[in-house]
Amino acid sequence: MPIDLTGKRILVTGGAGFLGSHLVECLQARGCREIFVPRIEAYDLTRWGDIERLFEERRPEVVFHLAAVVGGIGANRASPGRFFYENAIMGIQLIEACRRFGVEKAVILGTICAYPKYTPVPFKEEDLWNGYPEETNAPYGLAKKALLVQCQAYRRQYGLNAIYLLPVNLYGPRDNFDPESSHVIPALIRKCVEAADSGAGEIVCWGDGSPTREFLYVEDCAAGILAAAERYDKPDPVNLGSGQEISIRELAEKIAALTGFAGRIVWDTSKPNGQPRRCLDVTRAWSEFGFRALTPLSEGLERTVAWYRTERRRS
Repeated sequence: MPIDLTGKRILVTGGAGFLGSHLVECLQARGCREIFVPRIEAYDLTRWGDIERLFEERRPEVVFHLAAVVGGIGANRASPGRFFYENAIMGIQLIEACRRFGVEKAVILGTICAYPKYTPVPFKEEDLWNGYPEETNAPYGLAKKALLVQCQAYRRQYGLNAIYLLPVNLYGPRDNFDPESSHVIPALIRKCVEAADSGAGEIVCWGDGSPTREFLYVEDCAAGILAAAERYDKPDPVNLGSGQEISIRELAEKIAALTGFAGRIVWDTSKPNGQPRRCLDVTRAWSEFGFRALTPLSEGLERTVAWYRTERRRS
């Protein structure tokens, strides 16, 4: 039977961030009123004492763990140790707290980076352990994948109702547009908007443009997480995606057209491409809890570009 979240005390780690803020809005629209979003200034999730105090004070019944240290290829290459340690320690301690404090349900988010570098396309959940992740983001991917093992082990030994979701690359309003740590879509949007506004003749992009990626609009992802929280109670991981694949080259051309940038796109092949292909099999999410992405990529990109231009004018 679906769980009724409306009367539950809900904890959303990362709830002030990109995906988390959209999830909080989804929960509020569903009628949830007791939602708490911890901030790092008061609760550092890498410290057990802060997590213990958080659970003692708030006594959550449902926990969504979205907090993560994330970034694009550049950020992953610059901070592999930090990305491994902080993502692992936050999740491990949080799931342990869910067990100790008798949380009714824990929804843990993994990452598409956990899949092996050469996973057959489309990625099926059962392929998750069939190889090592792509090297540039392996520390992050393996740290998050360890949480799946913990969720399954705690379910077997302690009866913790913890589910594990694997969202594909996200994009949309409120994304991180910092050129030092952003993912591919916000990075391309910023480059193209700035070049169009300044009249620059070219932009430089990493790699050769040949890798493919799948993207999920952030509001669709939030809806998928909510649907899983309400209707899914099994140990198996579940992909959240759109099931649509696009090359980075085609994506860059599409964003250039949407932003009005008419100059050259130069590919810096001295920089890494990352994983060759990413596209998910999304049938499990549909069959288990009726989730399907609703926002076409072109429409989502238009909304994201419009949001970024508005924020750029404000600043």
